[in-house]
Amino acid sequence: MKILLTGATGYIGRRLLPVLVGAGHHVICLVRDQRRFDWEDFSEDFLKQVTVIEVDLSDPSTFASVPTDIDAAYYLVHSMSSSNPNFTEMEATSAANFVSLINTTTAKQIIYLSGIVNDADLSDHLLSRKNVEEVLKQANAPLTVLRAAIIIGSGSASFEIIRDLVEKLPVMVAPKWLKTRCQPIGIRNVIEYLQGILLKPESYHQIFDIGGTEILTYKQMLYGFARMRGLKRLIITIPVLTPKLSSLWLVFVTSTTYSLARSLVNSMRNEVICNDTRIQQIVPTKILSYEESLQLAFDKISQKSVISSWKDAISLSSMDKNFLNNVQVPEHGVFTDKRQIEFKRKKEEVIENIWSIGGARGWYFGDWMWRIRGVMDKMVGGVGLRRGRRSETDLKAGDALDFWRVLVADKQNGRLLLYAEMKLPGEAWLEFRVKENEGKKVLFQTATYRPLGLWGRLYWYSVLPFHGLIFPQMAKNITK
Repeated sequence: MKILLTGATGYIGRRLLPVLVGAGHHVICLVRDQRRFDWEDFSEDFLKQVTVIEVDLSDPSTFASVPTDIDAAYYLVHSMSSSNPNFTEMEATSAANFVSLINTTTAKQIIYLSGIVNDADLSDHLLSRKNVEEVLKQANAPLTVLRAAIIIGSGSASFEIIRDLVEKLPVMVAPKWLKTRCQPIGIRNVIEYLQGILLKPESYHQIFDIGGTEILTYKQMLYGFARMRGLKRLIITIPVLTPKLSSLWLVFVTSTTYSLARSLVNSMRNEVICNDTRIQQIVPTKILSYEESLQLAFDKISQKSVISSWKDAISLSSMDKNFLNNVQVPEHGVFTDKRQIEFKRKKEEVIENIWSIGGARGWYFGDWMWRIRGVMDKMVGGVGLRRGRRSETDLKAGDALDFWRVLVADKQNGRLLLYAEMKLPGEAWLEFRVKENEGKKVLFQTATYRPLGLWGRLYWYSVLPFHGLIFPQMAKNITK
């Protein structure tokens, strides 16, 4: 069968794609930028079963190359982390354009992953999810909606935020929404349901709640995580933290952004509990408990096989949408710090060091200075260092890497190019190249900064002393 998949480079889409191909389907992946597709992760035989097409759902003029002979379509698009105040209208417009596209095809089913919306007083984001359902119902093809609770899996936003809170805070003074109940579901079950309802007539025109085996408060989830990690934690909930203060609390303690934290906090006042279990009649499967879902996530992390992470999702802002356009580092009107180190050890070992930079391993010198810069970035609304990295040893274009974004990750040729996503009066790149010529092996490390106005220039000169300390030693330690 021929399946249309939106959100193929997102957290869910990246995991669903190989499952669909493994089941023998040909998958049409709609992406906003083909350069973000994981070409290097798949074999030649796998890619024969995949067609990647650049489409912007906000712009119907990009739909011309989408084939019409498809059997079903997955709609895995949302803007949970968008800072756009008009995200509700934006989501509705994308959904309406998608309906127009599907109505030109032979699709027999649309599958949409939504959120549980059983409360009367819903947050803006949950209301937007529900509104998208209504828009998708206007399509000629029958709609199947899966309303999920909190998703637990390696790299999921929920898992990573819980992990940050529990592993970094022995004592938590937390907002009252920790008493809200939810029904967490493992990512494995989510993928099983998404695949299992495909072209099942009994699922047409139906809405299903999907969740795990237990109903827990967020506080119980934190304690459960601590138990599995062998950590003793004390959590005190107080009623005085406003949604704004709660959002800021999450931003400074976890790896989340303010826009996502605000969305999460506003949604956490709503109980996300399944009203029925009808999905089990169509897709009978073993439902994982909360602790089983956590254990699977830990296993993936220990095996260094995290497929996707919410931190790598690119928001719908024009800057992020076109972030790969920054691959060409400017040469004029910039300040640079260039380091060149000749080394004797194996070239492959130095490249492995480069590919392990950041996250838990750090930046090879002056980590305390990097941490201070991360805190400063958080204080002015930036991402800080808390995003870490998806994998300890693997990097690919589009990955988040602390407060950098990976633009180029060409391991075969020893080139890694990073683009700064910290708050700056200008733009910054950090590039590593390993070259071998006539028996000489050299690491080239280049920091490039394009200032914006007078403040940009003053910023560069103010950090020069720190660059003079960090960059020479960083290059040397990478080659050691």
